[in-house]
Amino acid sequence: MISKQVLDLEPQFIAWRRELHAVPELSFQEVQTTEFLLKHLRSIPGLTIEQPTKTGVVAVLRGAHPGRTIALRADIDALPIQEETDLPFASKTPGVMHACGHDGHAAMQLAAAQILAGEREQLHGEVRFLFQHAEELPPGGAVEMVKAGVMEGVSEVYGMHLSSNFPTGTFGVRAGALTSATDRFDIEVIGKGGHSAFPETCVDPVVTAAQIITALQTIVSRRVRAVEPAVAVCMVQGGQAYNIIPGEVTLTGSTRTFDRETRRTLPQTMENIVRGICEAAGASYTFRFSQGYASVINDAALTQAARQTIQTTFGEQAVLEIEPLMPGEDFSAFQENCPGFFVELGARNEANGCTFPHHNSRYLMDEAALKYGVEYLCQLVRSRLGEA
Repeated sequence: MISKQVLDLEPQFIAWRRELHAVPELSFQEVQTTEFLLKHLRSIPGLTIEQPTKTGVVAVLRGAHPGRTIALRADIDALPIQEETDLPFASKTPGVMHACGHDGHAAMQLAAAQILAGEREQLHGEVRFLFQHAEELPPGGAVEMVKAGVMEGVSEVYGMHLSSNFPTGTFGVRAGALTSATDRFDIEVIGKGGHSAFPETCVDPVVTAAQIITALQTIVSRRVRAVEPAVAVCMVQGGQAYNIIPGEVTLTGSTRTFDRETRRTLPQTMENIVRGICEAAGASYTFRFSQGYASVINDAALTQAARQTIQTTFGEQAVLEIEPLMPGEDFSAFQENCPGFFVELGARNEANGCTFPHHNSRYLMDEAALKYGVEYLCQLVRSRLGEA
């Protein structure tokens, strides 16, 4: 199941993860993290190191024989969260925490690079280890890395994410749409403020905004397929005093869709609703819709190949066929250049208290999951770049 090679290296990649966990950095600010990666990657013989963006790193391993080029991606950024764990290696940076497992992603890929670099003579083709910045903040680091040319000549790209939703030692696998497309909307409802004692002299944006919030939910229940998620208003801002009707109210939220046509038509559907309600109330509005990350779409053939690798390495019980996931993921930007596959690596261990969700101040990762990820990456590369 887990090779001696990986088990022997396990203390090292756990130590790497802990070192990264203690010094988390926000998206587009991963300077120390990049320096850490460069230091260790440069110590591995056989790798060519590139820095295509300010805080993104690529390590290239060229096999001794010709073949395809594949890319492995690990994200490296942290979140604006104050850590509330009792870990001895807890974040030293106030208000910043690795609460989504990216420290583990970087450590696993670093370990895989070290192991596979020693197998260059057996590899047919090239591996590009992409250590990507800024996954958590749109427009995301993947777009920057693609623009910098890291995907030129790549025929397959693979990603992995630790998940507290699935037990340690399991892999969540799905062909087709895996994650939702995540976009943002901002609505400003502009009325006429005044004294709450004389509402008839005002155009109340609070009431108008409330009607808009309710009406937007009919998109989910009546305008798209029942299985297609759509709109969530997450922020409502307006007013400064208990007895003053404000002049404006702002609504901010996200849309999450899996269907490309739904994503394309949703902004116009939303604005039509906003316009109609505002006109009826005598209010005006502004509407902005900002596209975020597209859906991660797992290629059917690559999914089957990866599923076979997991089954062969860890057994059939290690494969979990999962439903689509609502969180967004900018790995989709890499897939615009070639087919790709993205897997969820289970890291939930109730006995160790590793049950808190991602983006939670008390998030704990089961470090026992890391060895499964390292073994998977190594076996995946061997299977894709083995002798034809």
